[in-house]
Amino acid sequence: MRHHGDAEVRDDGRKLTDLAVNVRTGTPPSWLKRRLADSLDGLAAYPDPRAARCAVAVRHGLAEERVLLTAGAAEAFVLLARALRPRRPVVVHPQFTEPEAALRDAGHDVERVLLAASGGFRLGIADVPADADLVVVGNPTNPTSVLHPARTLAALAREGRTLVVDEAFIDAVPGEQESLAPWLAEGEDTEAPLPGRVVVLRSLTKTWGLAGLRIGYVLSDPATVAALARQQPLWPVSAPALTAAEACCAPHALAEAEDAARRTARDRDHLLARLGEFASAGLSVEGSPRAPFVLVRHPRAAELREGLRSSGFAVRRGDTFPGLGPQWLRIAVRDAECTDRFADALGELLTERR
Repeated sequence: MRHHGDAEVRDDGRKLTDLAVNVRTGTPPSWLKRRLADSLDGLAAYPDPRAARCAVAVRHGLAEERVLLTAGAAEAFVLLARALRPRRPVVVHPQFTEPEAALRDAGHDVERVLLAASGGFRLGIADVPADADLVVVGNPTNPTSVLHPARTLAALAREGRTLVVDEAFIDAVPGEQESLAPWLAEGEDTEAPLPGRVVVLRSLTKTWGLAGLRIGYVLSDPATVAALARQQPLWPVSAPALTAAEACCAPHALAEAEDAARRTARDRDHLLARLGEFASAGLSVEGSPRAPFVLVRHPRAAELREGLRSSGFAVRRGDTFPGLGPQWLRIAVRDAECTDRFADALGELLTERR
């Protein structure tokens, strides 16, 4: 449960091209580095989250009391596990394993809903037990790259239930399509309020290359935000991370993220086209990928993974995700040049092993 992509690229004496971690390459951008560097002059003062919280609230059209800043989106899973007392918590898999791990560490008995490859890993309302009072789902989902319709997720909201939607990769989707965050906003142009408790989690580490800084946030109702905040230590988010949150919510940053999302979509199309060349060798892409990574299946995936390491490429093993097995690999989307080098190496391995 605690195996993540960074373990695939830790040094073992080889310099590897990283296709295992889903952080955008070439980041942080230079303007963000300058903002972070300037923030170091204020390190003697305790972190003040007010400006960053306001920036996130404005970005999503929410009141400030509906925003909680966290040390990466992953911290929010721990806060939820500590603050909530669900009778029947359900985690939809395959997905990021940290929500279940955090719930189990807090003493909860977690039930899994396993989505099938035969159905494209798509979630249906009937898949979730009607009496589940906590439901956790990723959108787009890691590692399947499936983007669930917002209306399907909204239909899972109901009185007496906490619906948690992990949108760590939604800013890599052009237009942030199918995000549930707009459903939380208040105003004439928004959807009717959703029943029950809805929690949307966001990360700034993927698009902006801030995995080492740890910054994310929670969007929910004021009571839930306050309950989660009580589980945090004092000053949980560092001053540089707060600076990043404020900077990444500025209009020019949002425009840059949108441009990056569109480039990622084009690069993903190129990756899918190259992977399609190996269908006759038993390699298949499952579902309709919409995230900055794709999930592939091959009967000898574990062997391919080791061969790719020898060729200088790190990819993510799939068998640590509930619902998947050793025949699965997750591959990060990179630019066309990197993809071509990877595809050439993969083609050689597949040819050798026929």
